[in-house]
Amino acid sequence: MHPTKNDISLKVRTQVISYLSPLLADALALKLQTKQAHWNVKGENFIALHELFDKVASEVEDDADMIAERIVQLGGEAKGTARSIAKESRLIEYPFTIADGQKHAFALSAAIASFNEIGREAIDKIDDLGDAITTDMLTQIVRGLDKQLWFVESHLKEQAGAKRSQVA
Repeated sequence: MHPTKNDISLKVRTQVISYLSPLLADALALKLQTKQAHWNVKGENFIALHELFDKVASEVEDDADMIAERIVQLGGEAKGTARSIAKESRLIEYPFTIADGQKHAFALSAAIASFNEIGREAIDKIDDLGDAITTDMLTQIVRGLDKQLWFVESHLKEQAGAKRSQVA
């Protein structure tokens, strides 16, 4: 931890960072998964999905930046290298074998939903620690990605009974 005059106790800052660091890896992984979909989508709704996936990737990149900056504000070190992302991210690997727009929308919606589930858990834990600023920031991030999830899911023809872990 680097020194800071932030008035949140060292103990709380350390705990908050322990929730934010893997969430940063998840956000960076989600951004890369979104770009994977953006680059490889094909089909009748190509342009709509291509542009939507790029918009989602941009929002997730901004979210990752907020998380990284909050880690540093609290005295921690933001880790955003490819190796740190691969080591710490809890998101499942994005499938490389798909091109169809429906399959990309399904896989990407599963990834966004997983990130948001992890984000909501972090919100609750950090709220219990009393860090309202970080809780507010994460609420803003999850709120925005809930909206992006809605946009991505609107491209799915069938959603009923579909499980997030089924992507192929």
